[in-house]
Amino acid sequence: MKLLLQLYPLFCTLLLAMLFPSMASGIEKADPEFIGSKQCTSCHTQEYKDWRGSHHDLAMQLANPNTVLGDFDNTTFTYNGITSTFYKESDKYFVRTDGEDGKLTNFPVDYVFGVYPLQQVLLPLSRGRWQALSIAWDARPKAEGGQRWYHLYPDETVDYKDPLHWTGPYQNWNTRCAECHSTKLEKNYNSVSKSFTTSFTEIDVSCEACHGPGKTHLELATAKKLDESDHGGFPMSLAQRGQWQFTEESDIASRVSKLESRTQIDSCGRCHSRRGTLGDYHYGADLLDTHRLSMPQSPLYYHDGQIRDEDYVYGSFIQSKMHLAGVVCSNCHEPHSLKLRDSASQNGVCAQCHKPAAYDLPQHHHHIPGSTGAQCSNCHMPETTYMGVDPRRDHSLRIPRPDLSIVMGTPNACNQCHTDREPQWALDALRQWGTTFRDTGTHPARAFYRVEQGDDRALPSLAQLAADTSAAPVWRANAMEALGQVGGRDALQSATMLLYSDDSIIRTSTVRGLEFLPLNQRYQLLQPLIDDEITSVRMEVAMSLAGVPLDQISADQAVQLQKLFREYINIQIQHADMPGVQLQLGIFYVTRGDLPSAEAAYREAIRLNPQLIPALLNLADLLRQQNREDEARELLLKALEVAPDHGAVLHALGLLETRSGQTEKALHYLGRAAVLESVGTRHRFIYAIALHDLGKPQEAIAQLLALLRTAPHNEEVLLALANYSAELGQRDKARAYAKTLTEISPGNRNYQQLYQQLSSG
Repeated sequence: MKLLLQLYPLFCTLLLAMLFPSMASGIEKADPEFIGSKQCTSCHTQEYKDWRGSHHDLAMQLANPNTVLGDFDNTTFTYNGITSTFYKESDKYFVRTDGEDGKLTNFPVDYVFGVYPLQQVLLPLSRGRWQALSIAWDARPKAEGGQRWYHLYPDETVDYKDPLHWTGPYQNWNTRCAECHSTKLEKNYNSVSKSFTTSFTEIDVSCEACHGPGKTHLELATAKKLDESDHGGFPMSLAQRGQWQFTEESDIASRVSKLESRTQIDSCGRCHSRRGTLGDYHYGADLLDTHRLSMPQSPLYYHDGQIRDEDYVYGSFIQSKMHLAGVVCSNCHEPHSLKLRDSASQNGVCAQCHKPAAYDLPQHHHHIPGSTGAQCSNCHMPETTYMGVDPRRDHSLRIPRPDLSIVMGTPNACNQCHTDREPQWALDALRQWGTTFRDTGTHPARAFYRVEQGDDRALPSLAQLAADTSAAPVWRANAMEALGQVGGRDALQSATMLLYSDDSIIRTSTVRGLEFLPLNQRYQLLQPLIDDEITSVRMEVAMSLAGVPLDQISADQAVQLQKLFREYINIQIQHADMPGVQLQLGIFYVTRGDLPSAEAAYREAIRLNPQLIPALLNLADLLRQQNREDEARELLLKALEVAPDHGAVLHALGLLETRSGQTEKALHYLGRAAVLESVGTRHRFIYAIALHDLGKPQEAIAQLLALLRTAPHNEEVLLALANYSAELGQRDKARAYAKTLTEISPGNRNYQQLYQQLSSG
């Protein structure tokens, strides 16, 4: 028995090797175009030296005593009733934790992920999956609270059934992490077997991860023909730092020659952005040609563009005045060591372009020199902590706006530091220093906020922003999307102006903002973009035109659309392991009229993430359309179990019960949805209509009046009030509502006729 106990650890290790064969031996894959970072050392000695030991170099490493930072000395960590154990067998590392079935299982650790301020471990699962354990090592010094295991979701109860569990799709290395931690990553997802054969040429973020394949460059260098080639044989040049100079009139340096492209920041943005991958990566390509960019919109961002959720820098930076001035990443960051440039002094990075004699003074920052308040970055790039221990700076480089905090609740750097004070205190301090904001009511953030609240009076402001060629393209694109959600003349005029913009971000968002138009009108506008050079644009066009009947257009046009649709599906299938992609496929198939494929996609999305409310809602609606109301109700009730106070679920249940004739249930659900609505007006408006249609007109009017206080110029609310008041014989009130409609939209003949009818009696 004693001998068996002694052999037991060896037996477990051998068993694990069979159950979880090490991917280290087969995941590296040679590519003849990629020569490897060691080939760069002879000519680029200093750059290689700077890169060694950087976060890029240490992005992913084999697990061994030199790379593992965490405590694996039989250390335990308990979370949600599960005690995980970190231990070693010789030089091999293991974690005993809850697996996909919730049972404690021993998992080998082949790789560590990241280095500071935290390090994660990658554990293998079946079908070629690698998963990032949600228990991470806090690599900070002990004095700062580090040198401990901690959970990334400490305030939640994530178990093996939760999609956020380490075994779930959102912690999958192959899809979520690998592209940005290795070189020449090939994901290779098989949607039939639901398996991966992922590979890379180098384990970390090496020279070729940023510069592209180096074979041609090496051949040219060996033949001493670099001067005869474009970009030294690389797909593009990343050297866009440029020359900057001060003029006698300005305390801020300006670029000597205009920056002609986003090549460098788009190359960095491949990983340093909130985005999704589209097909294969092309070095030097526009970011939107290979990735779908998340826009700086609520709820990922605050209405003024400040970061709320993780944005990974790019989405913030392209909003900034620095971006518009031609600043690129390497102006502030040394691209090989990743360290800040000119960091010898506290504000050295900023002093490159902002004269210290004008800006690094108490008269400017109003704090004690040398204090944290005197650091440029603390006022203009406040930090938000993600992953528990990782503070990241907002790269939109804005001035603090406590006035917007007061009227909209957006954060500001003053109160993010002075947490014991209110925004009014910060605003008063700024006024005492001579700073007065005169655009509080007209700031673009107010327009986005008001439109989201259902106040259409802000639409002209958004149309003005969309047309402003001096504004950051991403803000113009945002304005177009917001206009498109409302529709109408402002949206159509803006779309016509922006649809063929040279900027890919504007073009993509404008296509997305055309959903309010009838399909035939959309087709006429978008047909020239079916073969747009940017993949993101084509993907949006495919979604927008998915409903076009191919038998009602010419044969050549049908062939063109079919080609686009095939491309859309092929790109999505490459990432069909993600619930959100399956959701998008489902929407696409529904629009195409392929209901069986749509149902399959929605069900796969729900299998991958049983808590994905949009997929549950869409599938329920699809089933309802096919008169499968009992199945639809079952799905919606399941969604309600997942999210008891989810307004969209309650609203859908209310509509379902309305159609089923269950009046009381319908009003109950619709009423709850209306009470919960804080953004937009749809649920409250539909509840009012339901009250009227189900025989409660007085309650309907009361609901509409409450809604009108929130959105005083909402035309559909005013129109309903005019009609319902007239029905109840309240002609004077009805006429007043109709008059308001004619004032809001003087060109609307229907409003004019309604007002005349109510005035003639």
